[in-house]
This record gives sequence, C-alpha cells and structure tokens, in this order.
Amino acid sequence: MGKDIGIQVVDNLDEGVVMDIKIDVIKDSDGKIMSGLVIGNTLNQNKALILIAHPNDFKYSPTLGVGIEDIALSSELLEYRHKIREQFSMDGMKITKLDLYSLDRISIEAKYE
Repeated sequence: MGKDIGIQVVDNLDEGVVMDIKIDVIKDSDGKIMSGLVIGNTLNQNKALILIAHPNDFKYSPTLGVGIEDIALSSELLEYRHKIREQFSMDGMKITKLDLYSLDRISIEAKYE
C-alpha cells in the first residue's frame, strides 16, 4: 500500500466536522459492525494537512508542516513556494506544478514518487 492510500478525513464535501476521521458504518445481517473507517486515496488530504500544519504538529515528523495560514502576514510568496516544495518532498511527494504568485489563486499538483 502506498502513501496515498489510508484513512480518509471528512472534507468540505462530506457531512460532519471537517478533518474528523471519516466513518461509514457497515453492518452484517446480524447487526454486527463489519467496518467503519473509510479507506481511500489520501493524496489531496495529505497535501492539505501539510499545508495547514506547522512544524511540531506531527508527532512522528516534527519538522513537517508549511503553516500556510501565516502567509497572510507575509509578502514573501517565493519563501512559501520553497517551503512547500521542501515539505512535500520530505513526505515523498514530487511537485509537478506550483502556482503561488498571488494569494487569490493557489494551485499545487503533486504525486508520491
């Protein structure tokens, strides 16, 4: 299983609290729970989590995290482009397109190597 497959979190298209673990309870004919956690492609949620997180937010990767919310306090978009490339690379992603030249539109295309 690759790094882009794992437990899903609730996004803005789902019901529930965004970033909570996504649960879809499936029961057998006797009413016993057979599964509940939703497993699927995590590439986009991993990109979002790395962008949102600050260093020390991930216990097992304490240096991982861009802290994108701080960009509003900065005019150095070049610094954030470098930071995004560095942090995605640390997680094993290769960026194929990074459009961050204004705060009006941010686009990142990346995939795990």
